[in-house]
Formats: sequence, structure tokens, C-alpha cells
Amino acid sequence: MRIFKIKAFNKWAKGLLTDDSLLAAVDEIIAGNYDASLGQKIFKQRVATGNTGKSGSMRTILAFHEGDNVFFMYGFSKGKRANISDKEMRALQKAAKVLFALKGEKLSDEIKAGRLVEIKRKPKKKK
Repeated sequence: MRIFKIKAFNKWAKGLLTDDSLLAAVDEIIAGNYDASLGQKIFKQRVATGNTGKSGSMRTILAFHEGDNVFFMYGFSKGKRANISDKEMRALQKAAKVLFALKGEKLSDEIKAGRLVEIKRKPKKKK
């Protein structure tokens, strides 16, 4: 499973969310701990910012399907809006289908073009 941020999400998250906090959010979803399933493999997940924990968190919308790639697609602060609209949700669901279809060379092309940014896990240190 590879984890990506789409270009717009990456730009928004810069300085707000760390890759480690995004990886932790994915791990929570894998464990079945998510804030909301929006249908068609779209999830809303709070992500902690800095030392504030989840009380001062940002909301992220990501496409997740067990055994497939994960794509962070959209983010917002709770203070700016409560949720996404139905129209936005439908657009994100359509975008997720396109993203999940990216495989092999097409996925590599999107990374090279800068439209996707991969989040890589740091190797665990040996004791």
C-alpha cells in the first residue's frame, strides 16, 4: 500500500500537517478507527496539528481501499467549515475512482508531473 497526497492537498497541508501525522491517520483507518465513511471508499479523518492533539485538528478527506493505494484529497479546518457539501462529496467520489485506476506507469507519470506526492514511511530503527 502506497500513500499519496494530491497536489492541491499537499499545497494546503504544507506547514499545517506533517507526513507522520498523515501516516498515523492512515494507520487509524486501517485499524477501523475513522471519523466517518462517506461512501464509495471515501473517509473523513481528523489529523492532529502540532502538539494540540485532535481537539485542534484538521479534517482530511481521503480515498482508502484496503490493499490499494491511499490518496489524501482534501482538507479543511473545523473552524472554517463543518463539513463538505453533497456536491463536493460526489466530485471526490468520482476523483477517487480515477485515482484508484492509476497503476504502474500511469501512477509514475502522475508523480513525475507533480500531481501526486508520495508519503514514504521512515524505516524502523533496529534495536
